[in-house]
Amino acid sequence: MTIREAINKATIKLKLKKIDSPRLKARLLMQFVLNQTRQYLIVYDEKSLTKKQEEDYLETVERLISGIPLQHITNKQEFMKMDFYVDNNVLIPRPDTEVLVEEVIKIAKEIKAKKILDLCTGSGAIAVALAKYIENSEITALDISEKALKIAELNAKKHEVNQQITFIQSNLFEDLPKEKYDIIVSNPPYIKKEIIETLEEEVKKEPYIALDGGWDGLDFYRRIVDQSYEFLKYKGYLCLEIGYDQKIDVIELIEQEQKYTNTYGKKDLYGKDRVIVTKVSD
Repeated sequence: MTIREAINKATIKLKLKKIDSPRLKARLLMQFVLNQTRQYLIVYDEKSLTKKQEEDYLETVERLISGIPLQHITNKQEFMKMDFYVDNNVLIPRPDTEVLVEEVIKIAKEIKAKKILDLCTGSGAIAVALAKYIENSEITALDISEKALKIAELNAKKHEVNQQITFIQSNLFEDLPKEKYDIIVSNPPYIKKEIIETLEEEVKKEPYIALDGGWDGLDFYRRIVDQSYEFLKYKGYLCLEIGYDQKIDVIELIEQEQKYTNTYGKKDLYGKDRVIVTKVSD
């Protein structure tokens, strides 16, 4: 079977199983199995696969059909123009989160921020991107999961920013030394507990701990909004990713604390509310 024949066969199979973007995913799986570029597949599309390559390819197609995310099969996801290693121990970085990172970069440059805290770092995508794009930044990245932190450290080393990032295993602020930060940023778990079982199969394959935001999806926001004030410098910023329907609820939590000011929201690429930014009041 040639490369082209295998991709065509996989595309038909994925399409019949109602997998989104079947041809794109069939091609990306082939790139993964052969460890080659898209250009290679185009130039050598008539090249025959070995028996082992054909078996490996068909096996990855079956894994995708079973609901395993493409990124967990290939162990790769692009974020902020960088490739990150991911597996089933971390949430897959999504384009929506780039809106949060871009806003933090903008704020950091405006206030000349250096010390930034990333809560619930997961794969380290936010921390690594901030370290890469903010000159001389000092990032502290927290996660409760030891396995997630190992992946975040791997990604920091891959992008040569490990010297700028301190990784700490902690349940939010519990084991964090009492320091003050210019900015605290977080993309915490925010899915309502009862909603998780209704999500797409691929999403349900991601770590439950990275999805579960409690019965109303606001558990982490309550803790973060309540405790961040103690770790922020005078006029420091708190930047949060939120679910598309959580803007009013999160802003209410912030206003109830009466410690923050100048609160505003940012929309994602699809026009949905995605980011809340607030500032320690004078």
